[in-house]
Amino acid sequence: MDSVSIKAVLCDIGGVLYEGDTPIPGAIEAVKRIKERYPVRFLTNTTQKTGAQVVRSLQTMGFDIREEEVMTALDVTRMFLKREKAGAYYLLTDDAEAFFDDLPQEPCKYVVVGDAQDNFRYDRLNRAFRLLLEGCELIAAAKNRYFKDTDGELSMDAGGYVTALEYASTKEARIVGKPSLDFYTLACDSMGVVPQECVMIGDDIESDVWGAQEAGLKGVLVKTGKFSPKDLQRGILPDEVAESIATLVV
Repeated sequence: MDSVSIKAVLCDIGGVLYEGDTPIPGAIEAVKRIKERYPVRFLTNTTQKTGAQVVRSLQTMGFDIREEEVMTALDVTRMFLKREKAGAYYLLTDDAEAFFDDLPQEPCKYVVVGDAQDNFRYDRLNRAFRLLLEGCELIAAAKNRYFKDTDGELSMDAGGYVTALEYASTKEARIVGKPSLDFYTLACDSMGVVPQECVMIGDDIESDVWGAQEAGLKGVLVKTGKFSPKDLQRGILPDEVAESIATLVV
């Protein structure tokens, strides 16, 4: 990868910086090294935690990362709803839903879906379905298939539930987290660079690599987190593949 043209870095969090609650070997030092050369934004599609909660967890692990350097799918969803001045029905965890408490609830124009975990109950899914039939639009804070859980195994993410609501309501979700163009554009704008001057580092070949490349960035895939060798057979060509963020030269 040609580092001469790179002026800023975007970096995924879960699976790239840590697995479970343990930093990936060399990741803390790698973050320090990258931040000495470039402005950085740490992006995550997690919808279980707010940005402040994510930062506290990272700092507890030993990462020197500040709240203003982190952008979550919840942050971008909040920006969208504030801009639209619209209310929403939220299918999220209780903590994530509280992040929107100060926004108006009416008129309800959107159904917002993230990784609601135990809140993915039939009554709540059916309420979301009925609102979509009544005219609300579907917002997916993220539509990931799966994530690497704290037990080291893959767990189902929100994407399957979003797809179920799309199928039942015949409405297509608007995705605001990765791999949406808006998410990558906002992150680049926050550092004063254009996408062609930025590289994205991630473990998800769809959301992190393909999404970044579609937005005009370079996409680097690391072989940690949810990475599987099968990812390299899916027709998506990363600009670079690294064993981990610790071995990556940017």
